[in-house]
Amino acid sequence: MKKLLAVALASFVLLTACSTKENNVPDNGGAAAEGTKEVTVWAWDKAFNIGAMERASEAYKAKNPDSELKVNIVENAQADIIQKLNAGLNAGTTKSLPTIVLIEDYRAQSFLQAYPDAFFDLTDFITPGDFADYKIGPTSFDGKQYGVPFDSGVAGLYVRTDYLETAGYKVADLQNIDWKKFIEIGKAVKEKTGKAMLTQDPNDLGLIRMMVQSAGSWYLKEDGTTPNLAGNAALKEAAETYKELMEADIVKANSDWSQFVGGFNSGDVASIPTGNWITASVKAEASQSGKWAVVPFPKLSTTAGAVNASNLGGSSWYVMNVDGKEAAAEFLKQTFGSDVDLYQKLVTEIGAIGTLKAAAAGEAYQQADEFFGGQKIVEDFAKWTEQIPNVNYGMHTYAIEDILVVEMQNYLSGKAIDDVLKDAQAQAETQVK
Repeated sequence: MKKLLAVALASFVLLTACSTKENNVPDNGGAAAEGTKEVTVWAWDKAFNIGAMERASEAYKAKNPDSELKVNIVENAQADIIQKLNAGLNAGTTKSLPTIVLIEDYRAQSFLQAYPDAFFDLTDFITPGDFADYKIGPTSFDGKQYGVPFDSGVAGLYVRTDYLETAGYKVADLQNIDWKKFIEIGKAVKEKTGKAMLTQDPNDLGLIRMMVQSAGSWYLKEDGTTPNLAGNAALKEAAETYKELMEADIVKANSDWSQFVGGFNSGDVASIPTGNWITASVKAEASQSGKWAVVPFPKLSTTAGAVNASNLGGSSWYVMNVDGKEAAAEFLKQTFGSDVDLYQKLVTEIGAIGTLKAAAAGEAYQQADEFFGGQKIVEDFAKWTEQIPNVNYGMHTYAIEDILVVEMQNYLSGKAIDDVLKDAQAQAETQVK
């Protein structure tokens, strides 16, 4: 899953979902008829999300050998799913929509708040407390649980142990550090090895997003709709830290996903602060086996409440309020909602770390990874998942980032940070409704 490395992902489509508050009542013409025991699933990323759903279908059949339930999985690009959902729901029809749909956590509230009657209440099918706390905010609305939390986007700091040692550091020196220490180490690594500390696209704010959530803050206030930019201490420090990183001459600039991956696969950078889903891309360069470790995500230095844990990405499963919804809800309950063994397969076979708390006690989560020097990285990621601050992503993450991308370039070019955030606030208040 190529998560979130393009900031401007069709913001006009997202705003379509956010601009209406009409509750579209389903017309009961859904894609799956109850009598046929058939459900249709929409998801993106064949190897990751669709692979997970395929394994869930197999697990359900193994538990229910006499069941006639058929799970039809349809692959769509994420942008296409957003567009199709908006088109159908804006038209007040569910005839062309699936029974189960995967929605990215950053986008979920734009649908739940705009079309609450279009989604089936799963409160009686799953127990929210069974999942990582930070996943419940995006997947629930108005006291009801609509989503079954799926994968964790828990972040970590991947580090090249050989480069660190050359610069005089050990993995232990990077445990629970702040960003000032990270920059200090990065300068030493650059001086001793000639390698950049990280690779970064100046137009990608994923790093800032992680920094802000690590302090329990977001672009929006707790109501999920009011912009929270000017006066946001965490965002201000994150922006200042970002600029300090750029000016410290420890960043190798990139402009797309392939350059991002190439930066660490080629050995040009010493660390990768990002979501755990990057593990497969790191391990793709087999010649680097034994040269990597993963430590907790750095925290902001001065913002109160900042912790060494954050998130980037992640998605959850939703049931549309159509015929077949009960069968779909029961299917999710028995699979992603409770099946510990399924999550062991997901970790082992596709590298998906779930957010079901009980899964972390499974054998696959305890396995040492020789590529990472025998470190039990999945166990560590599961532990850090429990520490991620729960924030309300609200309805406008990408719309606000479109504004911030421009203002951050102004900041890097010399505009005062307070003016940057004040102007971004004014734009957001005008453009985001």
